[in-house]
Amino acid sequence: MIAITKLPLHPSSQIPRTLFTPRFSGKAVVSFSSGFASKPRKKQGFFGLIWAADYYESGGMELLKSLSRGCFPDRTNKGQKVEVESKVNNEGGEDFFDAASAEAKVQPQHLVIMVNGLAGSAADWRYAAEQFVKRLPDKVIVHRSECNTSKLTFDGVDLMGERLAEEVVRVVKNWPGLYKISFVAHSLGGLIARYAIGRLYELSLRTADRTESSSDREANISGKCYEARIAGLEPMNFITFATPHLGSRGNKQLPLLCGLPFLERSASQTAHWIAGRSGKHLFLTDNDNGKPPLLLQMADDSDDLKFMSALQSFKRRVAYANANYDHVVGWRTSSIRRQHELPKSNLLLKNEKYPHIVYVEQGNVEGNNSKSLSMVGTEVIDLEEEMIRGLTQVPWERIDVSFQKSTQRYVAHNTIQVNRYWMNSDGADVVQHMIDNFIV
Repeated sequence: MIAITKLPLHPSSQIPRTLFTPRFSGKAVVSFSSGFASKPRKKQGFFGLIWAADYYESGGMELLKSLSRGCFPDRTNKGQKVEVESKVNNEGGEDFFDAASAEAKVQPQHLVIMVNGLAGSAADWRYAAEQFVKRLPDKVIVHRSECNTSKLTFDGVDLMGERLAEEVVRVVKNWPGLYKISFVAHSLGGLIARYAIGRLYELSLRTADRTESSSDREANISGKCYEARIAGLEPMNFITFATPHLGSRGNKQLPLLCGLPFLERSASQTAHWIAGRSGKHLFLTDNDNGKPPLLLQMADDSDDLKFMSALQSFKRRVAYANANYDHVVGWRTSSIRRQHELPKSNLLLKNEKYPHIVYVEQGNVEGNNSKSLSMVGTEVIDLEEEMIRGLTQVPWERIDVSFQKSTQRYVAHNTIQVNRYWMNSDGADVVQHMIDNFIV
């Protein structure tokens, strides 16, 4: 049994907390199995897709799931009736947790923050959030961030990162007993999460009750032992799906431009017209106050934002990347690799359990500091190389994904996270792979 909770983004709610229950300023309960929670609100739209998406997120979601099981079977909890309890506030994110554990007052200690990408919303992570709770019901609380949605994702990585950091702090305060934290992010959301953890990073004086965490990153200052914390919690997993870690500037980093140099140059000059400050950050054309591009700054620590120290504090850093058919984010930028480091076709594997996982590379720290330049027309770009060298100071697990034989390959950018189950169900094995390898 899964419960979904919407949390307030502002600390105005003052209802006292119990052992397991967070604060809310409003409450509404919805329970359903395979029928309607309310009469669906049908909309006219292009081939009915607008109505279908709205319907999926409304009470008719479960009916759509049951109707689609013949084509897209649910691989977990077959035959299990799912009752969804919703506690709603007019503003804030949405939390998933196991209602049975809550009733038994079993306190999950691990908070998983899920972050959407450009023009996305919290709904993009609905399927994965449900799978997390089904598989780890008494272990995790999953929070789908809602502070950067739709047009707000054009505001720039820094502003969105600040908003996410503030939201995480509020979520942590609303759930007592949390001890660990992980981030799971899609596309631009991975950059937002990287900025946010730089803001949330802190060194905390090690206490006696935490001596079991011997793998924590430590610092010895004035004879005292400190340990790294993110929002006061122990950092565990930092996972991104199809995130442009190196930006979108460069040859084939934005595949829909077909690798044509004149289109790639034009995109760099005009991206801000479409995606605002986020476009400038993605194409490395920002120079606020004469500073280097933000993504380059995020490949190192600064005076007040410890981007790389924050990344290093996590037990794991994982980059899931589409090897093909992702028209939005290129393979190099999403896997933090140089062109010659991409796996060759003869190295790709076939996995029966995870049919769309084609290559797994365990993380190694970058040992070669030599600089290789990439070319876009006559323009020499070494910013990409500098970001690779900065980000690979810490080890990354790289998981390459291919939907080449899937009918959903042309929407690979969303399929890799199962953005909408009825449209992106083939990515379910990728989500399962993430959960199976998740450090709890």
